[in-house]
Amino acid sequence: MEIHEPYIPKEYLALKINYIKQQLSELPEVKHKTRKIHGKMTEVYITGTNVYSFANKACERTRTIYFQREDYLRELSRLEGLWNSAFRGQPPVDIKPQKIIRKLYKSTEDSVVIDRKFFDSLKNDADPNYRENKTFFYNGTYYRSAAEVEIARFYTEQGIPFKYEPEIWLKGLKYPIYTDFVLWIEELDLCKFHEHFGMKNSANYNRITATKYINYSEAGLQPELDIFYTYNADGVPFDPRQLHTKLNSVIYNSLFVTNP
Repeated sequence: MEIHEPYIPKEYLALKINYIKQQLSELPEVKHKTRKIHGKMTEVYITGTNVYSFANKACERTRTIYFQREDYLRELSRLEGLWNSAFRGQPPVDIKPQKIIRKLYKSTEDSVVIDRKFFDSLKNDADPNYRENKTFFYNGTYYRSAAEVEIARFYTEQGIPFKYEPEIWLKGLKYPIYTDFVLWIEELDLCKFHEHFGMKNSANYNRITATKYINYSEAGLQPELDIFYTYNADGVPFDPRQLHTKLNSVIYNSLFVTNP
């Protein structure tokens, strides 16, 4: 099923808008002008009382900030347009962008914060198994099912960075597992784990599914907070629109977690 609508759930949309406003408030304002310098019309970037031309070493950073602000302002305009078309008033200010500290335990003593650093350490498409079963291609990666392609497309269209089947070490296991999707939520500097189960009429498959639940829990990942699950079964196709609700729920729940 193709996803065409630019829909973003209310709480997540509010978080994205407030995040961009926060980023803009922390960046200095920069103006782009053309001025005559030594008799020649020259592009300059102005911040406060400072004026930089390309001949100035500080110009590159100031110019970068200018384009960062322009990108943020364009995205803010788009998101506020979505908000105004669906909701009344301003996004609630209590849905604040912030760094949420959540940990994954590799052993009783060894834990890692699941933030951007953790996300960057993961290798995409690392599972050495099932190579022969990965026949569904999307955006440079082979997936094991059409449903996984739809999920990958959803995250891509939402602008959410993800890794597909990265190697993860969990407490209590002597071998790594390969989570279907690990997402990085920029507004919270926080990773979310997503397992998609293609449910089959198989007792063995159901046992594997139940074991995964237990392994994640013992490693400190709480269902519907750190990790969430989707399914499709024989005769029941996967509808990617349910990801809107799933994603919104785990992100919103994170805002009520007290950092250690």
